[in-house]
Amino acid sequence: MIYSTEVEHMCPIAKGAYHGPAPIPQEGKWVQAKEIKDISGLTHGVGWCAPQQGACKLTLNVKDGIIEEALVETLGCSGMTHSAAMASEILPGKTILEALNTDLVCDAINVAMRELFLQIVYGRSQTAFSEGGLPIGASLEDLGKGLRSQVGTMFGTKAKGARYLEMAEGYITRVAVDADNEIIGYEFVNLGKMMDAIKKGTPAEEALNKAKGVYGRFNDAVKYIDPRHE
Repeated sequence: MIYSTEVEHMCPIAKGAYHGPAPIPQEGKWVQAKEIKDISGLTHGVGWCAPQQGACKLTLNVKDGIIEEALVETLGCSGMTHSAAMASEILPGKTILEALNTDLVCDAINVAMRELFLQIVYGRSQTAFSEGGLPIGASLEDLGKGLRSQVGTMFGTKAKGARYLEMAEGYITRVAVDADNEIIGYEFVNLGKMMDAIKKGTPAEEALNKAKGVYGRFNDAVKYIDPRHE
């Protein structure tokens, strides 16, 4: 340790009361976090790249400072899906400090990691008050039974109005329109259910029909349009 001349010539003064870190809520406990291994919790965060052309939702399950589980969901950039594949291999097993200083290939994923780090070290985790936290694998609950991200994709123009393309229920195949040319419902295909059925040997057309559903006043429409081609 090197001290400046000014400090060397100062007389020592005793330190008074010990002021430790403020305790943070973690998995049903109040913890004075002093080291990385003191951090636990499951939390979500969102990141974006510098041109803001893509976004990443990242979910981490941290136990004793180590990332035990990572769910990487990306949107709006084709290259980022490949970066997510690498990040899903890179993140588990690292401490959150290591992960914060790791090149996660895509800037949006790096920013998501930064945002999660801030949340989790300040005790703003989803499991702050859940005793024992959540088991490894809990992040998959966000995806539902078909293990697909919840995605909403809509397109609209002043000239031609709105087109529903993808909803939480799935891929939109037809939009229902009433006599006033207003949307009153839609038909969708749950792609997760369809692919599961096909993998079990169900013929593709049968699997497609079984995975279809409708929402709203779909059956009352005067016309149906394909939102991708009409």
